[in-house]
Amino acid sequence: MNTDTDLLWSPGRRELEDSNVANFMDWVSEVRGLHFSDYAELWRWSSTDLADFWSAVWEFYGLDAVTGYDEVLGEASMPGAVWFPGARLNFAERCLAQATDARPALVCLTEGGTPEDVSWDELRRQVADVAAALRGMGVRPGDCVAGYLPNLRQTVVALLASAAVGAVWTACSPDFGTPSVLARLRQARPTVLVAADGYRHGGKDYDRRPEVAELADGLPTLRHVLAVDSLFAVPAEPWSKRADVEQHAWSGLPAADEPLEFADVPFDHPLWILWSSGTTGIPKGIVQGHGGIVVELLKALGLGVDLRADDRYLFLTSTSWMVWNFLVGGLLHGSTVILYDGSPTFPDVDGAWRIAEWTGATVVGLGAAYLTAGEKADSRPSDMFGLDRLRSVLQTGSTLPPSTWRWAHDRLTPGVRLQSICGGTDVCSVLAGSTPLLPVRVGRIQAPALGVALASWDADGHALTGEQGELVVTAPLPSMPLNFVGDPDGSRYRASYFDTYPGVWRHGDWVTIDPDLSVVVAGRSDSTLNRSGVRMGSADIYAVVDQLPEIADSLVIGVEQPDGDYFMPLFVVPAEGTALDEGLRRRIAAAIRGRLSPRHVPDVIVPVPAVPRTLTGKKLEVPVKRILQGARGSDVSSEGSITHPEMLTWFADFAARSAAARTSAAG
Repeated sequence: MNTDTDLLWSPGRRELEDSNVANFMDWVSEVRGLHFSDYAELWRWSSTDLADFWSAVWEFYGLDAVTGYDEVLGEASMPGAVWFPGARLNFAERCLAQATDARPALVCLTEGGTPEDVSWDELRRQVADVAAALRGMGVRPGDCVAGYLPNLRQTVVALLASAAVGAVWTACSPDFGTPSVLARLRQARPTVLVAADGYRHGGKDYDRRPEVAELADGLPTLRHVLAVDSLFAVPAEPWSKRADVEQHAWSGLPAADEPLEFADVPFDHPLWILWSSGTTGIPKGIVQGHGGIVVELLKALGLGVDLRADDRYLFLTSTSWMVWNFLVGGLLHGSTVILYDGSPTFPDVDGAWRIAEWTGATVVGLGAAYLTAGEKADSRPSDMFGLDRLRSVLQTGSTLPPSTWRWAHDRLTPGVRLQSICGGTDVCSVLAGSTPLLPVRVGRIQAPALGVALASWDADGHALTGEQGELVVTAPLPSMPLNFVGDPDGSRYRASYFDTYPGVWRHGDWVTIDPDLSVVVAGRSDSTLNRSGVRMGSADIYAVVDQLPEIADSLVIGVEQPDGDYFMPLFVVPAEGTALDEGLRRRIAAAIRGRLSPRHVPDVIVPVPAVPRTLTGKKLEVPVKRILQGARGSDVSSEGSITHPEMLTWFADFAARSAAARTSAAG
């Protein structure tokens, strides 16, 4: 039950009267004659009358002046919903339609560098030059252009140029290992690779020219490499020795002879391919369309995040995480998008706040791990940096412990709204998140996002209120995947989301939705702890263990054994200078027992050198569980897609030792 001590932020007059969503409600009242007294009423309408809501978003953001359509929802089934048939929208054109002389389009800086502004006119000119170059390379609508790029100006330009041509964009960050990149790009079959010569992270330079050569040699469909000189001068000799692959220097591209033209593509023309983490098998190539992404990011960033044209929008991310695409979507609103290429903890844990100060960021997006690291370091951002312009912080990636919610509220500029959002690569948007119309309370996502028919279901498909169940979406969204790459009959797509509840999207998270619409996500449902039929979220245990000063990181796994037993080990990384002795084990167990319950206490507490994560920061719970059940590390993870890959061997050895010990005990 919510109490006043949980309350962190309440909407003021500006939010209630002049936020984007408040203006939208006024517009709907005036133009459509529909009156909603609060967010709950607005959400219920938006998630049940899909045609009325999405047509209202369409008109509110001026798309009716761009193109018409035959109907809003031609086919409403999932999968296979058909949105806005007859409409024609180009993502790049809509991003560049908000050009203004008043503010830069981009602010770019690399680690150790200074911010550089890119005007809207300059962005448009660069997109025109690269689009002309792509057309000169023979790229046509539907072809694939791939990026092997960090978070640079050139990456945004390459995406927009590809979209302008009608090509399908996909990207991998150069911190991915070559096998992991090839596992993705071979599926996408690119004809052009836009590649950086390297990147800088944590104070070190990483030369990636040899890796680019490996990629070029390993992509049989490739015909051109467009080389970006991020760290070094582009060499005269080609990076690849393939005679049939032509290399072009980005810095040497000629100016376009003609004004920028945009391919006239239908609403569901493929825009980009996003990739699943690749930690549970071959990465899934998730194809999303121009129109679906345009209307979804207009709605999510505008009516949810409350992003405005005068905002400076920063998200600390790599180009492989979907929030990079969510960041570029700020251009749809005329916002200035801030691109930072480097570590958020360089030169220290306050690196992200230093970047926010330098660039005048008003909206900052961060992973949960960064905020918890700041709390552990007792960081005081508002005391150390000029963050007066900052008005909101977006948090995503994983569940945020309650103490970190309070830390962020106490240590940031007064009045800053912490927006916890839950969504995913699958829809490139938010399913449950923030609204300026509702208060922010500790540990709770404010509400389902507008237009999202979010629910919590039990195993039999019954809706739950105030109880934990599977997170489902019972009605289609415009940005749901058009299809998966290499999945011609749609079987892999259906198996990913619709096998459990036919016709209903199962997202794979445990969620509780309370009567006030607030949402608590307890972690992935495929890695849930389940002792004697009692289901427990791993996030609950992390919220206790990771707050202990003696613990740097942790990983808890629940393993069903072949003999019917259940084994729940807790792996911990001791803080520097700390040993995991019996006294510390007892303190960990006592903290878990006291804060949670005796059932949450693990069977063993084991020290580990590191906790492996995806490159976007998520702990490898499911792959490690599969290893402890006997799978090989090579079968559960794509090489180069995780941190500390050597730990997969460590866990395999642990599994072998544990199995031998059980056999010996049974004998």
